[in-house]
Amino acid sequence: MVMHMGPMVITTIDASLDESPTLGMAMAGQRRDEWQTLSGIDLPMQPGSNSMNEVGANNASLPDSGQPPYTRGIYSSMYRTKLWTMRQYAGFSSAKETNERFKLLLERGQKGLSVAFDLPTQLGLDADNELSLGEVGKVGVSISTLDDMRELFDGIPLDKVSTSMTINAPAMILLAMYALVAEEQGVASDELRGTIQNDILKEYIARGTYVFPPKQSMRLITDIFSYCSQGIPNWNTISISGYHIREAGCTAVQEVAFTLANALAYVDAAIATGLEIDSFAPRLSFFFNCHNDFFEEASKFRAARKLWYDLMIERYNPKHPKSSMLRFHTQVAGVSLTAQQPLNNISRVTIQALAAICGGTQSLHTNSYDEAIGLPTEESATIALRTQQIIAEESGVADVADPLGGSFHVETLTQQIYDMAKEQISIIEDKGGAMAAIEEGWQQREIHNSAFKHLKEVESCDRKIIGVNHGTMEENLEHKPMMINVEVEQNQRDKLERWRQGRKKDDVDFALASITEACKSDANLFPLVINALRVDCTLGEIMNSMKNEFGTWIAPSGF
Repeated sequence: MVMHMGPMVITTIDASLDESPTLGMAMAGQRRDEWQTLSGIDLPMQPGSNSMNEVGANNASLPDSGQPPYTRGIYSSMYRTKLWTMRQYAGFSSAKETNERFKLLLERGQKGLSVAFDLPTQLGLDADNELSLGEVGKVGVSISTLDDMRELFDGIPLDKVSTSMTINAPAMILLAMYALVAEEQGVASDELRGTIQNDILKEYIARGTYVFPPKQSMRLITDIFSYCSQGIPNWNTISISGYHIREAGCTAVQEVAFTLANALAYVDAAIATGLEIDSFAPRLSFFFNCHNDFFEEASKFRAARKLWYDLMIERYNPKHPKSSMLRFHTQVAGVSLTAQQPLNNISRVTIQALAAICGGTQSLHTNSYDEAIGLPTEESATIALRTQQIIAEESGVADVADPLGGSFHVETLTQQIYDMAKEQISIIEDKGGAMAAIEEGWQQREIHNSAFKHLKEVESCDRKIIGVNHGTMEENLEHKPMMINVEVEQNQRDKLERWRQGRKKDDVDFALASITEACKSDANLFPLVINALRVDCTLGEIMNSMKNEFGTWIAPSGF
């Protein structure tokens, strides 16, 4: 008998598959020896219940969104009820030109304004000050007088739009200008909604636009808290910022820790002046960065909410629910943008924006792809806004609250960031609190160390940045950055000269002298600043009247 055998079937297995040990094959090598988040947190190959148990995370005790400690979000329905505010940061050249950009963004669907001021304005200098030379209108809009503020918001109803202002040392003066412009529009002060950054501690740590010594700076901040609790009750009187600390090079854990430690210092300072916790804490807001590590960033926001709630309850026991809610704005990471292959930045911004939304942000700024080259053009600013709109309406991530909640990976990272940040806050507290640690230069040194570690990883190619040290190519960059009106500085100088000629000198002198005198006491300075603006004092003049008593300060470098 002849048996006809069928063709032999040979199965070829790709030897690169790491599942092959079950078939008696050697384990394939991994792409890296160590696996960590961008902040250096060790990662398991496959997160599971064991990894959660190891760090003390427990899905069974995870509260619903809208319930303390707000890990899953501060509102029960989150974006089903209302989307995050799409608040694009804008400001350049003159008030008139920035006003035109504001109106363009509002016409294209933006829901809130965010004002970028030029460097002289941020330092409380008038445009005609010799120290302002070459900087007027360059990185933001130039504001020296109440008339500049009128022009900035001309035709924009301030009872219909919320406004964020990135301003710190002169925050009281810029907010007073805004309130007076609203008054002229017929808008009641309790109809104003928005935020001033007003976070001077992070200026000492990372950003550098401080003017006054720490004690006097804290006095200005608590004066704003006190005045606005009655005078502008729906205004967020501070945006405690981790953004600039992260841009300076810190890790996600340090961003949470240093930001919340600063927040505790502000709360303590306000209570020391006699303010009740619930009279100002509901208006505290926060501002975070969102970097490239998607899961770490989403987890960071969840951990920050839980940690802030726990700190507030443990230390102050507020009665108002909003006093312990961490409400925050997010801006994607400017430091992650590359001048090389700039269109790649659209992908980076999208990933970061998704992480912020999955993490439950209340408002969001998406950077323009060309910001590593220059100020955003009309085209790039529109693409940045459209990125948010596409995520909101087409991706589905806004359809459920906390879409990553319950993930082994996310819950593990959330608990790790919570514990590590809490430990860092304890170190700061042991040093006497945020201000004492800043004066010692501790936070500054920690940031320097983290930034240096990251730089070494990039330079050695251990950390790949597409277009910089990986995926590079020859490119003929033809991008034309936005050009600033070269006449803006002289125009502002001429405008200031006319402004000073048209006012009553005696009224100006009296108003400025009143501020200097009040700086010697514990009188609230906000009403006096409003009076000075009513008689046409300039930003720089009001700041100088405070400098006459407060003096100025140079922060330690941290080295």
